[in-house]
Amino acid sequence: MTQQADSQFRIERDSMGDRQIASNVYYGIQTLRAIENFPISGLKPLDTYVDACLLIKKATAIVNGELGCIPQEISQAIVQATDEILAGKLRDQFVVDVYQAGAGTSHHMNVNEVLANRALEILGDEKGNYKRVSPNDHVNYGQSTNDVIPTAIRIGGLLALTHTLHPALDNAIAALEAKAAEFQDIVKSGRTHLQDAVPVRLGENFRAWAYILAEHQNRIYTASSDLMVLGLGGSAAGTGMNTHPRYRARVVEVLAELLNSPLQPAPHLMAAMQSMAPFVNVSGAVRNLAQDLVKISHDLRLMDSGPKTGFKEIQLPPVQPGSSIMPGKYNPVMAEMTSMVCFQVMGYDNAIALAAQAGQLELNVMMPLIAYDLIHSIEILGNTIAALTERCIKGITANQERCLAYAEGSLALVTALNTHIGYLNAAAVAKESLETGKSLRQIVLEKGLMSEAELATVLNLEQMSGIIPLTPESDNLD
Repeated sequence: MTQQADSQFRIERDSMGDRQIASNVYYGIQTLRAIENFPISGLKPLDTYVDACLLIKKATAIVNGELGCIPQEISQAIVQATDEILAGKLRDQFVVDVYQAGAGTSHHMNVNEVLANRALEILGDEKGNYKRVSPNDHVNYGQSTNDVIPTAIRIGGLLALTHTLHPALDNAIAALEAKAAEFQDIVKSGRTHLQDAVPVRLGENFRAWAYILAEHQNRIYTASSDLMVLGLGGSAAGTGMNTHPRYRARVVEVLAELLNSPLQPAPHLMAAMQSMAPFVNVSGAVRNLAQDLVKISHDLRLMDSGPKTGFKEIQLPPVQPGSSIMPGKYNPVMAEMTSMVCFQVMGYDNAIALAAQAGQLELNVMMPLIAYDLIHSIEILGNTIAALTERCIKGITANQERCLAYAEGSLALVTALNTHIGYLNAAAVAKESLETGKSLRQIVLEKGLMSEAELATVLNLEQMSGIIPLTPESDNLD
């Protein structure tokens, strides 16, 4: 399949003919053709996606060696090659553009060729001697792009969630809970429709956000369980053609050991190959998180607005100058960045949904797009949450006096009078306060609607802003 041209190049051959390959590269002829065919974005495969493919190739090499499907020395050389690359070597050899041949064949062959050529070196042979170690016949034994790539998306998604998003969410939730405790006694004006509402505790704002993120994390955990069901072993069309009878179960078992994750074989390999539903499900859960994260980031910006003409109830940590022309200006840049990333995640989710419905018959050829968009969404959102936590949330301070002034000046305090003087009387008091500038307390006393002692009890901001706890069922009256 190969012959030497000179010290700088080697000649490789595939079913379409011969090509000259630089002798220092580890990819081969099919990768070269993909580089030429797809000069689209300059985006290369994500490291996490490459890791997922390498872990699959390591597991398949181990199992095919155990089962006698490939020689043991070749199995061991492929395993060593995957370990080296997982440790950081040859990462620049994965070069196929994200937008490439359908199903991911080009990237898949890129992985197979790099592993074959490194395995050849490990065995003391020359790169390109595919009669000794073949990308197709050895590295890819019993496999197809059609079962490897959907498995790689599953593994890549799990890796991205485990290493990036879940740790970031854990830290964000803890930071928000800490701020909730710190700000629990600070009373501020609530706002609905961006208008004054009844008073709330600043701490409860932060506690609500922590709860929202925790609920989203639970939804993502639930959705990601779909990623643990693997169709590896389905080969080209889900029938398992050209695989050893024991391969299907054993390769998932080995992968589960490598990942320390409870993976299991898909009950129906053809279904696992055709349906992109698990990826849509995870992407939807991630999008759902992004949507609420936009709301939280916008709330932070509003509460920090000012410093003279906005709310300025809190101070977000200044991290960089905010203007090229206005001296001394600082902007809520971490919250702004968060919203932008979330919008990108929402766009990726839409692209994933479109790609998922575009499969035909035994295969969905849009998998390269799904792979990039899903894993990238998880990772950029995880990195964003981590940065927002460290460079914004943990450093937030409260302007207690400003919060209290807004709470005390809110016309919505009249709500507490409803059950004492009636809705219509309370509305009249609110209207007069707005027109005259008199306080609610002053107008109620002037009209003789309540005593001063009663008002002191009813208009107690601390009591009014506390959350009424749920009553246990055992305390309910019949």
